This record gives sequence, C-alpha cells and structure tokens, in this order.
Amino acid sequence: MLSTVSCNSGGPALPPLAFKGPSSFAADPPWRPADAGAVQRRRAHSKLRIANFLTCSGSPGIWGPAAINGVLLAASEINKRGGILGREIEVTMLDAGGPIGDVVRRAKEAIAFDEVDVIMGSHISAVRVALREVTRGRVPYVYTPVYEGGERTPGVMAIGETPRWQSRPAIHWLADVKKASRWYLIGSDYVWPWQSHRAVKNYIRETGGQVVGEEFVPLGEDNHEPHLARIRAAKPDVVLTSLIGTDSITFNRAFGECGLAATTLRLAGAMDETVLLGIGADNSENLFCASGYFPGFGSRANDDFQNRYRATFGPNAPPIGSLGQSSYEGFRFLEAVANKAGTLSMGPMLAAARNVVYGGARGSIAVRNGHARMPMYLAEADGLDFKLIKPI
Repeated sequence: MLSTVSCNSGGPALPPLAFKGPSSFAADPPWRPADAGAVQRRRAHSKLRIANFLTCSGSPGIWGPAAINGVLLAASEINKRGGILGREIEVTMLDAGGPIGDVVRRAKEAIAFDEVDVIMGSHISAVRVALREVTRGRVPYVYTPVYEGGERTPGVMAIGETPRWQSRPAIHWLADVKKASRWYLIGSDYVWPWQSHRAVKNYIRETGGQVVGEEFVPLGEDNHEPHLARIRAAKPDVVLTSLIGTDSITFNRAFGECGLAATTLRLAGAMDETVLLGIGADNSENLFCASGYFPGFGSRANDDFQNRYRATFGPNAPPIGSLGQSSYEGFRFLEAVANKAGTLSMGPMLAAARNVVYGGARGSIAVRNGHARMPMYLAEADGLDFKLIKPI
C-alpha cells in the first residue's frame, strides 16, 4: 500500500518521490527556451522530473490530501506501465498555498536548480496566473482543476471545467425546472470567481432572470453574518456560490443554520464530497452542484478507479472528488500527449495536445481543436453525498 505525504509549505522542496468541459490552450505559440543548456540537461536525466504544486494550506487546503493521493496513484500506475516515453516519473510535491510570491520562488527554483521537466498544478487561478509567467517558454505546465476558461499562455495546458459547459446548463435547468429567476452571486475574491461571474451573468440573462446581488469575500473569511443579511434582504431564488474550500464550508453551514436553506436554492461549481462532509447533512438542503465528476457516478471506468483508490490508500482515505480526481487525470493527460508527440519538447507536445484522447475516472476524454469535451453532471446534496440528477 502506498502512503500519503504532506506538501512542503516552505524552505527546500521535499525530497523527490519516485513511484513504480471544456478547456483550451495555445496551439502553435512562439517560444524559445531561456536556457538551452538546461533543456539539454533535463533531457539527459533518466527520470521524468515533475514538480506538482498542490494546495495544502489556506482555504483550498482541504483538497490537498485527496489531490496528493490522486498524484501518487497516477504516477504509480504510469510507472508500472514503463513510465512516460520510457522515463520513470519522479514527483516533487510543493505547496501552492501561502503568499503567491513564495510559490513563484519555489517554481523558479524547481526549474533552475531541480531542472524539472514539467510543472503540474491543482490550485487556485491566482497562482496559475503567477506561475505561467515563470514557466513560459521553459517547461510545459499542466493545470488540472475547474477554472474560469480562456487560458492561452504559451506552454500552459488547462484541462478543467469552464463556466460555458459547467454553469450554463445548470442555470438553465434551475430556471426551467425550479422556476428560478432571481440570483445572488457570492464568491471568493480572486480571478476565478471574478471571471466566472461575468459569464454567469450572461447565462442568467439568457433565461430571463436577473442578478439581485453580488459580492466577493476575502479568502479565509469566516464571519458570514453580513453576507447572509444582504442575501436575506435581496430575496433571491438561488444563491450561486463560487467560494473555495473551507470558506465554502463555513458559509454553507451558516446558510443552513440561519434557516435560508429551507427557502433558497444554492448552486456551487467548486464543491465535492470533502466540502459536503464539512457542511454537514443538516445544512445541505436545496444544495446543487454542477461538475465534470462525482464519485458516485456509475460507470466501469469510475468503479475501477474508486476500487484502485481504496485498495491503494485504504477504506478511510479522504474521498476523492472532482478536485482530487483532476490531479490524477492531469498525469493521464500528460502521458497521452507525450506518447502522441513522441517527445517532451514543448512545441510538439502543444501540437499533440490539440487533438488527443486521454483516460481517467471519467473514461475517455477527447480533445479536439484544443477543446476538451467532457461529461458534465448536475447533482443535489443528499445527506453527505451528491445524488446525480442528470447529465447536462
């Protein structure tokens, strides 16, 4: 059985660990390695060095344990198949929480001194915006979680759900089936909620609905009484939440405890069973979530994935929902792209990534012309689990 590890939150990186919707990205970007000598040294390594930035602290840190397990499981399975292009994967875990300047410094050190071949990440978009300037023209950067869409930076390959395919059909369903017309938007104060809300407002207008309030909450805020008072005064039919991790837990707990859950619907786009466990069954009434993955989805690919996860990490391992599964799937995507390109050089990899098929817990995902078409589902909280309503 593999054991989990903790992310490194400061100082030198952990010792390298060796183990035996749609998104889009730039097509044919002009790029030039900043240090050709470093590129040659990377190619000379027998192992494929990957620096994986996972958030293990701060509000999104609640997803860290499952994300780490997803990485370890994927690396182990790929290495048992002979690695990527014959090179055994060697993963270094780094914490993407804390001050962004510290995360950027760790990324620069990983590229310059550890001579990593690939940067991967499951963290908030604010970190991605900073890291893409570090990786640009140097090493490929695979970004896995749900995000706001529109990433075009040369070398960045973002594969997570985006509002067009995640939020839009859920909004239309709530308008058609639940007759929702009044919407209140509340999100964490950074780039993903900012940009997602811009798109969401258009989708609400498409249904004839209106936004009756919007606010952004600083990361780490746990006093939600002022927000709940404004929501109560606005009398929305639906509160769309773009809050992250523990911030989503404290908000939704308070939402239920003050009695709003009985009368007001909620729709979330960055929520999984780990967050739902924190919210609690008593506070999850009328709570909906749109996502590209739910652990309870019945398919052979997902059943096999969940069985392998439990066999590897034990029955009491943290539930691996959409965020943790995205870390697993990022490695499967990298494997497929590298195998198609026949190299880990950035140009050929980006060309291969525009049209490729890769697998994961969701089965086969096809990327065509740079856009991934993935299954998307709407679910409703049912106690401490999500009950699937329909594909969307």
